Amino acid sequence: MRVACIGECMVELSERPDGTLVPGFGGDTLNTALYLARLGVRVDYVTALGDDVWSDAMAAAWGREGIGLDRVRRLPGRMPGLYIIRTDAAGERSFHYWRDRAAARDLFTEPGAAETEAALAGYDLVYLSGISLSLYGETGRATLFGTLARLRDRGGRVAFDTNYRPRGWPDHDEARAAFRAALALADLIFASAEDLDWLFGAAGADEVLRHRGRAEIVLKASSGSGPVARVLHGAADTAVPAGPAVRVVDTTAAGDSFAAGYLAARIAGLAPEAAAGEAHRLAGAVIGHRGAVIPRDAMPAPAVRQPAPDA
Repeated sequence: MRVACIGECMVELSERPDGTLVPGFGGDTLNTALYLARLGVRVDYVTALGDDVWSDAMAAAWGREGIGLDRVRRLPGRMPGLYIIRTDAAGERSFHYWRDRAAARDLFTEPGAAETEAALAGYDLVYLSGISLSLYGETGRATLFGTLARLRDRGGRVAFDTNYRPRGWPDHDEARAAFRAALALADLIFASAEDLDWLFGAAGADEVLRHRGRAEIVLKASSGSGPVARVLHGAADTAVPAGPAVRVVDTTAAGDSFAAGYLAARIAGLAPEAAAGEAHRLAGAVIGHRGAVIPRDAMPAPAVRQPAPDA
């Protein structure tokens, strides 16, 4: 199976308790791609970078993780965006961005966009997020949605994670329209109660549940005993709680790794409910470490192996 993740990776500065800033790289769909690769999934990252040293370092790091680089476009004279993460005493994080001229924003408008569109339509599964949608503007999103529709016409599937960041959108109505279009195209939907409340208010869950039966849906929420994933597919509607609580050090990439754990398990043949359990297990390991990417030796072993790559 050929999988692509669409989005943006930025230069990341993570603030430590003593106020020092530790450099790295990060982005929601990039985190998902990285964990998919570690779980044995053949995955390409689809984005645009510049021709600067930071872009070179990013691409090299992705390659070392086993992420495919064939769909990474390089735009001369451009650079990646920058963000700073601040984490409070409870492990919750806040983000501060400098990204208006980031190369990734022009993935579907700069020369070479047609090649990206044609390549995307050939994947078996494409994963993107609400943050991905916020990058491209109305023209770029229209191109993206047309590409995803063609992919589905030929039997490919689309996975969409709501992952909403209000600051990425100039207008709330524009965000809602874009999310509704993405939800209508998605065959697999990851949604959090928090994202839906911010976007749609009290009726937020209805915006996702209207796709029940057509799409496989994972609704994530918190309960008094910890995270719970409500998994809906066909006529089934099952609540899958996370396992025993772990010490929360940093919630960065909790949702990104959850999506990777779920997708990898489904690709390996596990049922949706079992896939949610695997997703909780990986996310639980991730939040026990600082930063989006945990050490390789901290990765939980997957319950099943990935199928052999296509010939």
